[in-house]
Amino acid sequence: MGFQGGGKYNSGPREMHKATCGDCGKECEVPFKPREDRPVYCKECFSKHKPSR
Repeated sequence: MGFQGGGKYNSGPREMHKATCGDCGKECEVPFKPREDRPVYCKECFSKHKPSR
């Protein structure tokens, strides 16, 4: 039998990208490539911006 499933999800650790938080200015790492037109937040600031349910 051949390999099944998408290797995309099983490829090991995620590639992290360095970014600067748009709120506090602290350097952080995010699992996506930051875009120029959208702010990136560190874990603490992101939880403040996340809409409460």
